[in-house]
Amino acid sequence: MKNKDLISIADLSRSEIEEIFQVTKDLKEQHMKGFDEKCLSGKILGLIFEKSSMRTRVSLEVAIVQLGGYAIYQSQTEINLGKREAIKDVARVLSRYLNGIAIRTFGQNTVQELAKYATIPVINALSDLYHPCQALTDVYTILEKFSTLNNIKIVFIGDGNNVAKSLAQTCILLGTDFHIASPKGYELDTDFIYELKKLANGKNLFHVHQDPKDAAKNANVIYTDTWTSMGQEAEAEIRRQAFRNYQINADLLKICAKDVKVMHCLPAHRGEEITDEVIDGERSIVYDQAENRLHVEKAILKLLLLR
Repeated sequence: MKNKDLISIADLSRSEIEEIFQVTKDLKEQHMKGFDEKCLSGKILGLIFEKSSMRTRVSLEVAIVQLGGYAIYQSQTEINLGKREAIKDVARVLSRYLNGIAIRTFGQNTVQELAKYATIPVINALSDLYHPCQALTDVYTILEKFSTLNNIKIVFIGDGNNVAKSLAQTCILLGTDFHIASPKGYELDTDFIYELKKLANGKNLFHVHQDPKDAAKNANVIYTDTWTSMGQEAEAEIRRQAFRNYQINADLLKICAKDVKVMHCLPAHRGEEITDEVIDGERSIVYDQAENRLHVEKAILKLLLLR
């Protein structure tokens, strides 16, 4: 990878994404055989979490340990980034102690400033704008299930949020059709759509719908996320009303392709954006998707920290 950081999917090339996927495949196969290469022996990853998490924290900590390294966790109360201490000072000091930083935060500008002043790799483990590790995991999982991304229709039902944005970027860079259905007022923003179309370079890969049934027709992959993300709790009831017709349920699956796979990045609000019947059903690959966060993040750590 030519970049020292992973801030956004748009910073990657198609060949770099394919490299991440190949390293993921190799590391996962080794792991399944009971072997984890200790290529990051002695390396230390700092975890800065202004937003709490289960999957992100556990997968990153396990990833660095399985590769032979260590993780140090700091929450918002411990570091108080940008308030107790300037972001540039934190970046410069931690660069003297650590080999890499993964940050889970609110503003994308926080990630960018940290990366600007750090001399070690910075990984965006989630911001309000993007979630690149999740999107790489999602598309890797789709590739794993279908053995190809050619002629695969990927449909996201729900909010035009950070997960949707990073997933759209990944699909477009890899030449895969991406469809999204969102209620009015919750669509991907116009500036992002403009950048996405530039990324598509004239190819008709990005499709917007308001009716989830229109989007879901013959879908090979149907994906959703919570209607109310962390930090939006005050809007929860308003969002429930706006998204009430955007649920992935058994009726919606009937108009998808026969081989449709159901995805959700978790945590799920069962009975809202997805039903128990679907998330626990035979079409669900939600837990394979969750597992692959570990393997993809191992690949990212290996490619960024082993330099």
